[in-house]
Amino acid sequence: MTAFIIAAALLLVAVIAILLPPLWQAPGASATTDRRAANLAIFRDQLAELEREHHDGSLADEDFENSRNELQRRLLDEVDAEPASAPPDSRLSGRKTALALLFVVPLAAAVGYTLIGNPRALDPLQRQTRVAPEQILEMVNGLVEKLRKNPDDSQGWVMLARSYKVLERFPEAADAYSRAATLVDQDPVLLAEYADVISRSNGGKLQGKPTELVERALKLDPDEPQALLLAGAAATDRQEFAAAAEYWSRLHAQLEPDSEEARALEAAINKAREIATQAAAAKAAGKPAAGVGAVSGEVTLSSKLAALARPDDVLFVFARAEEGPRMPLAAMRATVADLPLRFHFDDSMALSGGRKISDFATISIEARVAKAGKAQSSPGDLLGRLRSVKPGSRNLRLQIDQVQP
Repeated sequence: MTAFIIAAALLLVAVIAILLPPLWQAPGASATTDRRAANLAIFRDQLAELEREHHDGSLADEDFENSRNELQRRLLDEVDAEPASAPPDSRLSGRKTALALLFVVPLAAAVGYTLIGNPRALDPLQRQTRVAPEQILEMVNGLVEKLRKNPDDSQGWVMLARSYKVLERFPEAADAYSRAATLVDQDPVLLAEYADVISRSNGGKLQGKPTELVERALKLDPDEPQALLLAGAAATDRQEFAAAAEYWSRLHAQLEPDSEEARALEAAINKAREIATQAAAAKAAGKPAAGVGAVSGEVTLSSKLAALARPDDVLFVFARAEEGPRMPLAAMRATVADLPLRFHFDDSMALSGGRKISDFATISIEARVAKAGKAQSSPGDLLGRLRSVKPGSRNLRLQIDQVQP
């Protein structure tokens, strides 16, 4: 849009620069003959230009005939006109006309474009080609067909992977990246993209292969932006908040100052540093800190029991001692609509007056859909349980697959 306005302004300046000088200085009698000769040369040039446009097809036959007739009429008028001296007030009249044109030409251009033009066409978003979802799928299917005939085309697999990512078909995107391994393994950007789609395929989990890919990407390029972002997120999953702040600080240095992205990332860095400082202080004071005796994982609902649960049913997740009192060591509450649900328990979440997770060699993790909405179990509740869980265990997978008798 800015480029268009600048170009239009320059054209207006050029037109005014051509029109104003002759009008500002009214011609004298001695210049009349020279002016007529110059006008005749201009008429010839204009006629030649009309014929060229007509020959190129940019000027219709009817428009060409009309324009040529008008030029011929003006040419005859010029030839037949008697040389005349400029009237005494010609200089004053010319200057008035010049001043009028100085204001009228820009105003007329602006008003004319507003009335008969299309101002929305200046918006780059309006000028972008709109591609229907069906067209995108057709292009993707065409690319799949080409790759079947040429499965060694690594660039094609990367293109397909990125297309699947845009369509949020993350498992297919991960598979496509894996088929371009020879190219992906040497490119930190592609390694980070591969890690991202694997994580999205697994509900946002970054531990395991995604973390391995991110580490390889940072070895190739320690400042790769997406790899730094994912590395920080993976560090927070491991409760390594100081490391997360360090990764994100390196990314923050690459962002435009005071941008929305920079401000959001700065807030995350400050929060990670705050948690790391609190954990260090708690450890020095001998108090349970976040991350001590930690267990974490994900709760899912078996497809066989999905029909028995409503989205608003209450879901409880407990950490219990396998031996001793049944009072939970830690607990959280959610709803079925939150599944799959990530959980994290540590000593800082110990219930008032209760013992801590780190006090036991093993614990059990229990998830229960409470049909009655109460913490106490009742017939018809949906259950899932993990036994012999050691404090410090991560990425546990707990499935609700039983019905309370």
